[in-house]
Amino acid sequence: MALLAEYSVPARPDRRVVEVYDADADLGDDAAMDAARTEVVAGNGYHLYLLSLQPDIRVRVTIRIWDSPPPGPPADAEGHTAVGLESETGILVVNQLTFGPAGEMTLPRPGVYEGHAWWTGRRAMAAFYDSTLERLADDPDALEAWKDAPVTERYVLDLAWEREPEPVDEDDEVVEF
Repeated sequence: MALLAEYSVPARPDRRVVEVYDADADLGDDAAMDAARTEVVAGNGYHLYLLSLQPDIRVRVTIRIWDSPPPGPPADAEGHTAVGLESETGILVVNQLTFGPAGEMTLPRPGVYEGHAWWTGRRAMAAFYDSTLERLADDPDALEAWKDAPVTERYVLDLAWEREPEPVDEDDEVVEF
């Protein structure tokens, strides 16, 4: 198996959430976001939600595209789950809820991608975040520590192309006047 493409970007988990979606499918999904609260990463096929345990310190989101089913998560992963994402445009957006896009990745080709998500540093970053907030009463400069956090909270999407995207139903298209 060969790695075809890799993209990595820091993103602020505004309201503890970072989103990944096709550039043309930016409507949210409350049920998928609720599922992320228990599963850490969840989606509806067009939109993925990555749920952090803290809302302010940037996390690293990495998307890797493989030429065949991706390797399993590393032994040090805190958790993992199966994911799928359809990209009609061939462009994935990594979004911060209030702050807008952190970046975007051009996929090797549009289509349905399957694989898994895994994460590391999630609990350690939450502990660091909480301890920094506790120090604020005694040290107003404690927030500066966030710039040099001792751990990186990381979310990795390992995906492989499965098939062409579903055809767009012309009845579903929006007509602009």
